[in-house]
Amino acid sequence: MAIAGTTPTGRRRAAVTGLGVIAPGGNGRKAFWERITSGVSAIRGITLFDPTGLRSRIAGECDFNPAEYGLTPRDIRRMDRCVQLGTVAAREALEDSGLETEACDPARLGVSMGTAVGPATRMESEYVVLSDRGKLWVVDHTYVMPYAYESLVPSTLAAETARLAGAEGPVGLVSNGCTTGLDALGHAAALIEEGSADIVIAGSSEAPITPTAVAAFDVIRATSPNNDDPAHASRPFDRNRDGFVLAEGAAVLIVEELGHALRRGAHIYCEIAGYAGRSNAHHMAALKDDGLDLAEAIRCALERARVAPGDVDYINAHGSSTPQNDRHETAAFKAALGEHARRAPISSIKSVVGHPLGAIGAMEIAACALAIEHGVLPPTANLRTPDPDCDLDYVPLTAREQRTDVALTTASGFGGFQCAMVLTRSGAVAA
Repeated sequence: MAIAGTTPTGRRRAAVTGLGVIAPGGNGRKAFWERITSGVSAIRGITLFDPTGLRSRIAGECDFNPAEYGLTPRDIRRMDRCVQLGTVAAREALEDSGLETEACDPARLGVSMGTAVGPATRMESEYVVLSDRGKLWVVDHTYVMPYAYESLVPSTLAAETARLAGAEGPVGLVSNGCTTGLDALGHAAALIEEGSADIVIAGSSEAPITPTAVAAFDVIRATSPNNDDPAHASRPFDRNRDGFVLAEGAAVLIVEELGHALRRGAHIYCEIAGYAGRSNAHHMAALKDDGLDLAEAIRCALERARVAPGDVDYINAHGSSTPQNDRHETAAFKAALGEHARRAPISSIKSVVGHPLGAIGAMEIAACALAIEHGVLPPTANLRTPDPDCDLDYVPLTAREQRTDVALTTASGFGGFQCAMVLTRSGAVAA
């Protein structure tokens, strides 16, 4: 007989007990949930810099003033915007969880954070200063800010989170492009299951809205050029989709060993029941139309969770709004779930918040946790003209009330990364 918090085979179980989100259109988990279920896009013209001359001049920006969230002028100076977003999201997640970290064993408290492009904002702003806006080839090192190393190293995101909570257990950073968020949470669940930690603060953060980052996606024509109608630019699975919309944001979750959570009477949003990652070893950006690489990740995640394909109640899709990705993902769902793919409702929150690269996976896990919590499925905004090649139930335009016991979320990333995660209502599925 399994003890509390373990599977019948003795595997420790990973529960989500706290959420924190900073996102376009709403800061905080409540505002985030209201926005993604409203189906009203948060995409707008770029205001963080002058985008004149760029092909895509729209983005999902966060209305974020770090001082309003208690960050001091010193904090703001030494932290890249990516770290600021992640720190504030982590604070909300810890508060939501009810954990008193000072009472926790610091050696049993870990951190697993992720970012795809790291301190892009600070790196670009420092180059502007050092080069006198690009005029100088040889720069004067005395103009380097005193916190240059700390602000430019991606692992600072994990280190700051650890300092915030006093975590002295396993602490690390994941950077796998657009699958980063799922990978960071998958690593957190593994730390819980293997017994390396009892609590892991996990998530991802991204602040890539800079001239260089926007231009990098412009040159490969991956982003939408629909500058005249930003609100309808991100339209996953729509026949007229023409690229993703770059965004920023952060989401952090408290992942806790189930028995530990039950003993302290914590609120449990869901459990991370299964995760798997694969690579297609194919191309930096291109995807195979058959979707078999992602399908294999889905099958492995379901097997790990001990969940049958027909038990999946909701799928939160990667749904990036690029012509290739949405066909690839549709094929993957059909290959992995069989006929059930036509019955399971699917949606993409990128239609509302855009695509904040490494941060989106953690946001989508938060969306799944809240869908399980509230019995509501967020819609795919802007899906008005379905693509015949994307012929599944993509919950167009309007949120749908539905109890969800098993949610599947997926991610694809440049470089061939593919991954999937299964989230379950605690106690709803035999573990």
